[in-house]
Amino acid sequence: MHCHHDIVSAVYLLATSGMPIRRIVHVHNADEEVPTPSGVKQRLYREPMRRVCLFMADRIVGISNHTLDTFLAGRARRPERDTVHYYGLDPTLFENVAADRAGFRLRWDLPKDALILLFGGRLVPEKNPVFVVDVLANLRCIEPRAVAVFAGAGAQEPEVLSRARELGVENSVRLLGWRNDLPEIMSCSDWFILPHPEDPMEGFGLAVVEAQLAGLRMLLSRGIPDDPLLPTASFRRVALAVGPEEWARAAMELLDNPTSSRGIARAALRESQMDMDRALDGLLKLHL
Repeated sequence: MHCHHDIVSAVYLLATSGMPIRRIVHVHNADEEVPTPSGVKQRLYREPMRRVCLFMADRIVGISNHTLDTFLAGRARRPERDTVHYYGLDPTLFENVAADRAGFRLRWDLPKDALILLFGGRLVPEKNPVFVVDVLANLRCIEPRAVAVFAGAGAQEPEVLSRARELGVENSVRLLGWRNDLPEIMSCSDWFILPHPEDPMEGFGLAVVEAQLAGLRMLLSRGIPDDPLLPTASFRRVALAVGPEEWARAAMELLDNPTSSRGIARAALRESQMDMDRALDGLLKLHL
């Protein structure tokens, strides 16, 4: 039995108690959430559920080192039992993409020379999209061509627009909603920004790997683990506490530096554990 519900996997383990099967708990998030609106219940259930998983699971698998260690909560990893298995990515979506930078800017009524700061993902508090607007406002003071594009949707869309109006950058913000052409959008952009809160950290950051395959410069908070970063990454990791002005400066520093070509990034991916064939092989071995 392969469970993908993090701490809540304890429910399935208890339900199969006594059955002669192997049990794998696959942990995808580091937020350790128990799905109940009651904070009291979350605190009461979290540790007992964790202990059930640690005791009953034959294998505990995390999608990153940080995710696994967070789930183990200070316990030492057990050899051959507690392991990291990375997501596998298919780079062909980025190999075949046609980057029509001029056409993209025309389609979204942006200046021909616009420099795009891209946020890709859910517009929800745990992704911190409103902070991107603050970064944009500071960035435009240095580089007036900068604009922000949000590819995604979520409950904080009104807050993003409200903050943009408040800071006077509403005309430089575009909300595209959910998209199925993110590789194309990434390939037409200049920066990728992910100001994830630093506690709890992001479990992995799949979009970080995709941004590298698209050849993007990346602005990352300290809430992003190191695991998704390839040796070819062009990035700045900036603490949220230093404020959006420092993020804007970091963006300009990145702009002055050349980035690795997409081909070099794809080659680095093939040598990593995130290579699709290696990831599939590792997934199959989990069940041996």
